Order: sequence, then structure tokens, then C-alpha cells
Amino acid sequence: MDLITVICIVAALAVGGAVGIFIGIAIRKNTAEKEIGSAEEEARKIVADAIKSAEAKKKEVILEGKDEVHRFRTESEKEISDRRKEVQRQERRIQQKEETLDRKLDNMEQKEEKVNKKLKEADSKLEEIETLKKSQFEMLEKISGYTAEQAKNYLLSQLENELVHEKSVKIMEYTEQLKDEADDKARNIISLAIQRLAAEQVAEATISVVPLPNDEMKGRIIGREGRNIRAIETLTGVDLIIDDTPEAITLSCFEPVRREVARIALERLISDGRIHPARIEETVEKARREVDATIKHEGERVVLEAGVHNVHPELVKLLGRLRYRTSYGQNVLNHSLEVSYLAGMMASELGIDPTIARRAGLLHDIGKSIDHEVEGTHIQIGVDLARKYKESDAVIHAIHAHHGDVEAKTIVACLVQAADALSAARPGARRENVENYIKRLQKLEEVASSFDGVERTFAIQAGREVRVMVKPEVVNDERMIPLAREICNKIEEELEYPGQIKVNIIRENRATDYAK
Repeated sequence: MDLITVICIVAALAVGGAVGIFIGIAIRKNTAEKEIGSAEEEARKIVADAIKSAEAKKKEVILEGKDEVHRFRTESEKEISDRRKEVQRQERRIQQKEETLDRKLDNMEQKEEKVNKKLKEADSKLEEIETLKKSQFEMLEKISGYTAEQAKNYLLSQLENELVHEKSVKIMEYTEQLKDEADDKARNIISLAIQRLAAEQVAEATISVVPLPNDEMKGRIIGREGRNIRAIETLTGVDLIIDDTPEAITLSCFEPVRREVARIALERLISDGRIHPARIEETVEKARREVDATIKHEGERVVLEAGVHNVHPELVKLLGRLRYRTSYGQNVLNHSLEVSYLAGMMASELGIDPTIARRAGLLHDIGKSIDHEVEGTHIQIGVDLARKYKESDAVIHAIHAHHGDVEAKTIVACLVQAADALSAARPGARRENVENYIKRLQKLEEVASSFDGVERTFAIQAGREVRVMVKPEVVNDERMIPLAREICNKIEEELEYPGQIKVNIIRENRATDYAK
């Protein structure tokens, strides 16, 4: 094939390809134009549909808005109507209240007018009453013969008498009630304590008389020119009374321990028969040592029997000295032991620690052991001794208060007081001489007779009771109870006595006439 053919073929192919391309482009253009036209038409349709849809939506939204506005308007109108009705109701209520208040004000004004009218009437009536009262008072004063002030004083005195009567009745009721209860309780406690205590009916008294085998012994005791009796009296401090009493010598000394030493020494000298100054000195010294040993032994015994421990040794010795001390014939050591027992028993019955009560009871009269050697009462001496030897405050207070020198502030002190009175007051425990006994009874009667309205007084039952006869026209029934209390208080202040004294007031009216 030649080149021209090839070229022709290639040219033909190129022309064909170009024509094909052109034709293809034309076809594509027609197709594209068709598609573009359909697309534009489709777009127009879509736009038209969108416009239609938008218009429909717009109409729908407008309708919904109109409905919502209508609904809001309806609700608002309803709410406004309800509020208007509420306001109208409130206005009606306020109007009704105003009307009510107006009516009340009218009523108040009417009532005020009535009250003012009644007050005026009351004032006028009060003036009339005052006038009438004044006239009646004047009439009463004329009739009774008393002024208003005198009548007032008379009524007050009558009222006071009535109150005194009522007070006396109440005092008597409460006193009887408390007395019955206290008596029952105290009687029970004291009876139990006494039943549990076994003591001698009468305590022994210290012997002050020494028997002699014969009257010749008196001369030997006196000795040549009285040297023996002078030696005995000098060494012992005791006075020997040698008189016409047959076969007896009396020892006189205010200090009981010295008297006991002299008694023992004299009895030994008499039994030995050898009586001269040297032998007297030796015997007195032995008797003194024996008495000291006895004092210590007795002190230890009572401390052990009372169940009291840790007592200072000096107090134990002082307790032993009480063996030779008596009070109205009662042995003070036995008395102290009894008081210790009784106080401890009563404390146990009351549920109190009996140890302190027993200790206080045992030491309450410790001052009597040296009251002949030291100035002061046995109470003050006992308090000083207890303080010196470090006793407790409770024991010191009980010692101080056991005779009422100070007010008893503890139960232990009250128990020691009661136990002391029990031990001293039992029959036969103590004795006193006739002179002191008569003086005590006379003093008791004088105290009771010192009150107004008392006619006569009688001390009976050995001074345990005083009967007071009063004048019935001076002392009435209401005055009897206070008078008894006043007499008791004065007896407690001015007299010293064991136990208690009963004050019995007797008021008697008698009317006597004769039929003729």
C-alpha cells in the first residue's frame, strides 16, 4: 500500500472521527438541551409545588395563630371575668363589714350612753348610800356607845381571839400527832436499847471510911506527937478524920484518886501493924503504883468493852481515873460505859454508824477525870482534852452538847444526850442530899409560878412533874397550850435536871350556890 493510500485512509479516518465526534457532540448537545429543558421544567414544577406548599403552610400557620390568639383571648377574658367577680365579692364583703361596723358603732354609742346614764345613777345612789351609811354609823354609835374606831378595835380583838383559838387548836392537833409518832419511835428505840443493856441497879460508891480492928489502932495511926497522921496526910494529900466513931476512920479529900491511894495504904498499914513514917512512905508509894496500874487496866477494859479502838493512851488513863469518880453516888466510869452502850444501840436502830456514837458516849464525861485539878466545867475540860488528843469533830461536838451548853447539830450528839439522860435518870442510879433536893423542887415551883395567871404550883414525882393551877378568869383554854410551852422553855433555860419534866396545866371553873 502506498503512502498516499495510507494518508488517504488516515485522513479519511481522521475526517470520520471528527465527523463522529461532531455528530456525537451534536447528539449530546441535543440530549443535554433536552435534559436541561426537562430539568428546568422539573425545577419550575418543584418551585411551583413549593410555592403552593408554602402558601398552604402559611394559611395553616395563620389559622393556628388565629386559633391560639382566640384561645388566649378566651382564657384571658375568663380570668378577667373571674377576678372581676372575686373583686365584686370582696367589695360586697367589705361593704357588709362596714355596715356591721356601723351598726356596732351605733350600738356602742347607745351602750355608752346607757353606761354613762347608769354611772350617773350609781354616783347619785352612792352619794345616797354614803349619806345613809353615815347616818347609820351615827345611829349605831349612839346605840352601841362605841365610836367607829372603837368598834373596829373591838372587832379586831374578837377576830384575834378567834385566830388564837384556831391556832391553839391546830398547834394542839399537830403537837399531839407529832408527839404520838415521835413517842412511838423513841419508845421503841429506847426500849430495845434498855433491853439489850444489863447494868447494875445502883452503881457502887467510892468508900471513904476505913474500918479498924479496934479503937487502939487510932492511937497508933496518930503516932507520937501526931507524926504518923501528919506523914499520911502529907504524902497522900488526904485529911484523916479521927473522931468518936467506933472502929472507923473517915478519909476526906476532894480528889478521888488520892482518897483511893490513902485508903489502900491505910488498910495495908493497919493489916501490917508496923506504922511509922518510913513504912508509911513506902506503903503510900506502893499504893500509888497499884492505883496507877488499876487506872490503866480499867481504862483499857472499858475501851475494849465499848468496842472503841485507836484511843490515845492518855485518854485511856483518864478514863480509868473515872473509876474513882462519882456523880450523885453514880460511878462515872460505869455511867460512861452505859452511855456508850445505849448510844451505840440507838444509833444501830436508826441505821447510823454506831462506832462514833459509842466513842462519843464513852468520852462524854472525860472532863470529870481532872475537874478537881483544872479550872472550868467538866464539859469545857472534856472538849479541850478531846481536841488535844485529836478526836474527831463529831465526838468533840457531842461532848460539848451533851448538857445543852451548845445546840446539838448532829444525830450523834442527840443520841449522847438521850443516852446520858437514860443512864442518869433510871430509878436508883443517882442520889442527892435532902437540901439540894428541896432546893431543886422549890426552884421548879418558883419558875412555874413566875407567869401571869398562875395561882399555885406543885412539884411532884420527885421533880419529874410540875402541876400548875391557873386562874380561869385570867387564863382561858386557848392560852393554856402556849403557857405550858413558855414554862417548859423557862425551865430548860434556868434549871439543870436529869431526864425530862412534865408540865401539867390545870384550869378549873366551879359554881356554888345554896338552896334555902
